[in-house]
Amino acid sequence: MTSMQPVTIVGGGLAGLSLGIALRKAGVAVEVFEAGDYPRHRVCGEFVTGLDDSTIEKLGIDSAFVGAGCHRSVTWFLREHAAGRQTLPEPARAISRFALDARLAELFVAGGGKLVRNVRFKLPHRKPGLVQANGRRSSGSSPWMGLKFHIRDVTTVDDLELHLGDKAYVGLSSVEDGWLNVCGLFRRRPGLQFARDDALPAYLRASGLHSLAERLSTAKIRPASRCAVAGFMSDRYVHGDEVLRLGDACATIPPFTGNGMAVAFTSAAIAVDPLVAWARGERNWDEVTRSIHVMLRKQFQPRLAGASVLNPFFLNPVLQRCLWVAMRSGLLPLTTLYRLLH
Repeated sequence: MTSMQPVTIVGGGLAGLSLGIALRKAGVAVEVFEAGDYPRHRVCGEFVTGLDDSTIEKLGIDSAFVGAGCHRSVTWFLREHAAGRQTLPEPARAISRFALDARLAELFVAGGGKLVRNVRFKLPHRKPGLVQANGRRSSGSSPWMGLKFHIRDVTTVDDLELHLGDKAYVGLSSVEDGWLNVCGLFRRRPGLQFARDDALPAYLRASGLHSLAERLSTAKIRPASRCAVAGFMSDRYVHGDEVLRLGDACATIPPFTGNGMAVAFTSAAIAVDPLVAWARGERNWDEVTRSIHVMLRKQFQPRLAGASVLNPFFLNPVLQRCLWVAMRSGLLPLTTLYRLLH
């Protein structure tokens, strides 16, 4: 019997590790290269919507979500005022990347995968068996940045709070062990002065979210949880060529839905069966790459297009006021918008 061909995955995040776990369960030799280590904090909403049980089962990662929060209610705020309340059609999972990434890494290694940490893999142009799952693209020209930290000793009004500010939105969601994730997308303000550890409070105030900044001012901050990502870009299209890309490497959806984590897992699940077929010698690499990209586009293109249309309403002050009026009058079909993006 011919031995199976190995798969190399660049990037040990949600897409890379979950794909590696699933491939190992199918008997494929897998090596994952990760530039960092675990556990680690990441700029992430840590509020997972649109991830169904069948995807988790296919990837074999159900144990990684043990203890995750089960959230369903959302309250929206515009500046200082509550704008409306939403009940999600299905519960969202809330878990920190600090816990989730480390659990996935443990599952991958326990399943016989080889995990190479703290190494930046030098990518060839293309290579059969090579999967790029090394995160979102960054652009120095992008005016957007993400900021995040974990806190405790703050009372929230709902499972998820979404705060819209001047060219900013911020989410508050409880995660495991009593911590509250505070994560936001902000337009960069080059003239804003602040101490390094005060970036997020400073941006909250600069964005007109003074009440939120005051609420958070006395909170206990989790050590090492402050993190930032600059040059953030979102995509309208799935990026697919002769290189196989998954997760944020193929497309980055705007973060207000928490749907980026689901995109990562779903893209990994889509790739499992074609990659197993390639490893067994049943399909050639070019055919596998093309077929996965076709499935990724079919799965994600509508929601990427919808998100790109809706995202300005959460950032532009004029459009935010339109959103406020629609919410207060009951004319905004929140459930319909949710379905469009999931």
